[in-house]
Amino acid sequence: MAFWWPLLVLAFAFAICKFLLLLIPPKVPSIDVDTSDVLDDGNQASENSFIYVPPRGTAQQSGKKVQCYEPATMKYLGYVPALTPDEVREQVEKVRKAQKMWAKTSFKQRRQFLRILLKYIIKHQALICEISSRDTGKTMVDASLGEIMTTCEKIKWLLSEGEKWLKPEFRSSGWSMLHKRAKVEFHPLGVVGAIVSWNYPFHNIFNPMLAAVFSGNGIVIKISEHASWSGCFYFRIIQSALAAIGAPEDLVEVITGFAETGEALISSVDKVIFVGSPGVGKMIMRSAADTLIPVTLELGGKDAFIVCEDVDVDHVAQIAVRAVLQSSGQNCAGAERFYVHKNIYSSFVSKITKIIKSVTAGPPLAGKFDMGALCMHEHSEKLEGLVNDALDKGAEIIARGSFGHIGEDAVDQYFPPTVIVNVNHSMRLMQEEAFGPIMPIMKFSSDEEVIKLANDSKYGLGCAVFSGSQSRAREITSQINCGVAAVNDFAATYMCQSLPFGGVKHSGFGRFGGVEGLRACCFAKAVVEDRWWPFIKTKIPKPIQYPVAENGFEFQESLVEALYGLSIWDRLQALVNVLKMLTEQKSIGSSHKEK
Repeated sequence: MAFWWPLLVLAFAFAICKFLLLLIPPKVPSIDVDTSDVLDDGNQASENSFIYVPPRGTAQQSGKKVQCYEPATMKYLGYVPALTPDEVREQVEKVRKAQKMWAKTSFKQRRQFLRILLKYIIKHQALICEISSRDTGKTMVDASLGEIMTTCEKIKWLLSEGEKWLKPEFRSSGWSMLHKRAKVEFHPLGVVGAIVSWNYPFHNIFNPMLAAVFSGNGIVIKISEHASWSGCFYFRIIQSALAAIGAPEDLVEVITGFAETGEALISSVDKVIFVGSPGVGKMIMRSAADTLIPVTLELGGKDAFIVCEDVDVDHVAQIAVRAVLQSSGQNCAGAERFYVHKNIYSSFVSKITKIIKSVTAGPPLAGKFDMGALCMHEHSEKLEGLVNDALDKGAEIIARGSFGHIGEDAVDQYFPPTVIVNVNHSMRLMQEEAFGPIMPIMKFSSDEEVIKLANDSKYGLGCAVFSGSQSRAREITSQINCGVAAVNDFAATYMCQSLPFGGVKHSGFGRFGGVEGLRACCFAKAVVEDRWWPFIKTKIPKPIQYPVAENGFEFQESLVEALYGLSIWDRLQALVNVLKMLTEQKSIGSSHKEK
């Protein structure tokens, strides 16, 4: 006891000191970001105050400008340049030069970059959400949930675990290499290219950027032409944080433009991360094949939301509505197919109907609305087509939300939250990604049936399964072919940033998020070195040295069995043979020397 007592005291003192150190906040500088041209304070230039009418069809992608406007009010915000292929390549080369310097920085400096960003985000939540809201039509609450919380969680995970997962990882060296030390090193790829969607303009920029920069890469992000105004402001935040730590100013670039801008990016970088549709994802894969660069594709989904008969209907109904209306229908990993057990179908539909009828859509910054506008012009026409196809095949609309005061000029930018019943899998609504506030609800009778229904899709991004029995929900979840799953919750996986995110089938492949996403920004290098250098080194046995002895193959046979044989007695016998041949070879060598 006398021996252990001082050790216990030291350990306790160490724990206390470590706890006290945690109470001392790190010194993190503040940054200033110019907001003079993004705040809607009534002082905007007159040319940015009119109602904008986007051209139809491909005309939007003509010219050298990307026109920006508020989808909720159609108020014109201005324009950003549509970069040419040569301009894209120039940007990539600037980032490549900066990355060579950044790759040599310490994790301490990289963590400080993250802390500066985190500090700014927390102190300017309202500003970030308002800009996201103006550019995409989503509500402030949805912007906070999807933009702020997810990004802060990503930063906190990288701060606490990022370095650990990028350090060399030691592996077993095997029987034949016991005298060696084996490890995997993770080196930055160089310049990562990200082509991101419009639904979460803040998080979709920061998510790939954080992983790429923390792992030692540079990154060029091609933001959507539907959310370029906000993306250019968010880029200023990154630039200011890089300047605050003395990092190369060209380490991160945000570029704007249309299809040719993205195509030029693919041909210039060392890896592509794409968030978007399967059709564009296929084109990106074809382009990436020319330079044989790795590709991560997140291509959307048709996620199943499964409700068993033993749930709290009121509780799950609220989650279901949140799942389908998240970000005004612009939902990432959102539920698009609802399967409800026949025993509670009527009560569940009744509860959903009541909630949906209370939902009001309107300009999110004009008052308290539950959902805002759809970001993409003409998207409401696609949604109407999916609904009409379902109605033609026997479906029925039983509830729709209402509109607040939105103005006559902006009506087609909205789609009312809609509940549809009597649906089946012959309908486009149950097979094509809607990306809108539509809730098709279908009955099921058994777990086997609902598993079959959930897997009857070309997509495989996520699912959510609800049951009063967690083991039952877990069992159903395990049989659904998808990349992310939540048991008795919706989209909870994305808030666990230690987990990988991505899908299977037409939802894409590769992962971002978690260890897998962080290491995907690196190439893995396998390294082997002597464990006890210089005392024990690799030495080629005499029988297989050149010129190879007559019993060289016999020696190899015995060596293989000695190392890998299934029977201990066979291995011992083979080992004796190995030693015997080594001794004989040594004797032969000695006799040759004597002659």
